[in-house]
Amino acid sequence: HPRTITLQSTMFDSITCQFKAQAWTYHYQTENNMDWLTARQWCQRHFTDMVAIQNQGEIAYLDQILPIHRTYYWIGIRKVEGEWMWVGTRKPLTDEAANWATGEPNNQGSGEDCVEMYIKRLKDTAKWNDERCNKRKAALCYKASCFETSCSEHAECVEIIGNYKCQCHQGFTGPRCEQVVQCPPLMKAVIGWNMNCSNPINSNSYSSTCTFSCEEGFELVGSPTTQCDHTGHWTQPAPTCTAVTCGPPMVPANGNMTCTGPLAKFSFRSSCALICEEGYSPAGESTLTCLKTGNWSAETPTCEGKMCNGWFVKLKRSISNTN
Repeated sequence: HPRTITLQSTMFDSITCQFKAQAWTYHYQTENNMDWLTARQWCQRHFTDMVAIQNQGEIAYLDQILPIHRTYYWIGIRKVEGEWMWVGTRKPLTDEAANWATGEPNNQGSGEDCVEMYIKRLKDTAKWNDERCNKRKAALCYKASCFETSCSEHAECVEIIGNYKCQCHQGFTGPRCEQVVQCPPLMKAVIGWNMNCSNPINSNSYSSTCTFSCEEGFELVGSPTTQCDHTGHWTQPAPTCTAVTCGPPMVPANGNMTCTGPLAKFSFRSSCALICEEGYSPAGESTLTCLKTGNWSAETPTCEGKMCNGWFVKLKRSISNTN
């Protein structure tokens, strides 16, 4: 990033060097050394706060641009209730982010609750040392580039050298994290299927949840719920609804069954009609319907032989004459 150095007088009649980039700027005051608390107050009064270092790239950058100073520079770390803390953010210093010099922190002589940074030191350059807070050193400050409007409400604004970036919350994307992650629309089944979706943000977007149920006479196959996750995928595929089926009806002697169904053979709403051979007629319900219970609507009918009326008359007369 392009940099310029501007010299400006302060109310302390000291010299402040300002390294300008696109946004985040570093500032230091070396003419009048200050104890840690005074140095921090000076930073807060003129800029944002005492410098908070976020990564190794920033450490290398500061070691490059800052001049040698005999007493070194205060940075924004202090021991709070026995724990090293970034004072500007009130976040604990993690082991991964620590940059201590060899053998530090050692609390030599006790009361070393503040931190200095060695700039251009022959040994352990750019490393940190715990030091008593009443020692007098140069103030090292920063001016923030993040503002309330820099990122959307779905992000954390993170300062980087010469700029800032929006660190999106889970489920959001875009330069300002203003765009919610979208999942593809769920395909709706043609028949027997009900879907009810809750969309806290947008339809088919991150955190949307859909529940499924089947209509009467159908069975759900798959998960009854699914949710749009932060990757833009549904946690479960949409289920299917399969029609209840009835077992094939028994075909009676001297007859045939003719079956039709709107969904599948022998499935819910299917019907079967009995056709008896010549000389036989149905006994019982001649048409069966597959119910939602998986049972036919009646017992399977049979085909019984037909009796002619004339034959019965002749048989009656023959019996009477015999008597």
